[in-house]
Amino acid sequence: MTEALKSDTGWRGSREGWLDAAYAALIREGVDAVKIMTLAQHLKLSRTSFYWFFKDRDALLAALAEMWEARTTAPLVAATEAYAETGTEAMLNVIACFLNTDTFDTRLEFALRGWGLKDPAILARIAEADSRRLAALRAMLIRWGHAQADADVRARTIYLVQIGYISMQVEETLETRLTRIPHYVEIFTGHPPDPREIARLHGQFGL
Repeated sequence: MTEALKSDTGWRGSREGWLDAAYAALIREGVDAVKIMTLAQHLKLSRTSFYWFFKDRDALLAALAEMWEARTTAPLVAATEAYAETGTEAMLNVIACFLNTDTFDTRLEFALRGWGLKDPAILARIAEADSRRLAALRAMLIRWGHAQADADVRARTIYLVQIGYISMQVEETLETRLTRIPHYVEIFTGHPPDPREIARLHGQFGL
């Protein structure tokens, strides 16, 4: 790559830079704040440089929706399928996913649900994600011996508790949440977790 081309690319920014700025605006103020000119001013770039990376604002919004799925639904489904020796350990895999901002972006989840109140297409996409997540939780519980109807209710209990945390923007320290987890696991699965399983969970968070 020539020095001139490097300089030109820097002047335009990057796709990741524009997307990160859009993400920050969405988290901070909602979808109405995701405007090309506003983002350009924030990035100190020309408005026209945006079009090197995205066709239009709709393309940027589509990329944000894809980011949301990659940072929430995909890792949650993976957590339900992760290796576990017991049903309670499997449940702890899911809880760890929810607690770790690297595997479940709760701020983006909250922002998308707010966006969905204004955009029927996003609302439908959220409903599809809800169904996929519930199906993954239900399948995990069935693999660990729960009957279909029991697994369905338990999956909804698990999921609606977590979405409640996000929707209500509950402020709770990690330490407080961790003290409640053994009880949640027993409610969600019908069995208390082994102390060694809880110790491993704490270890994931450096505690």
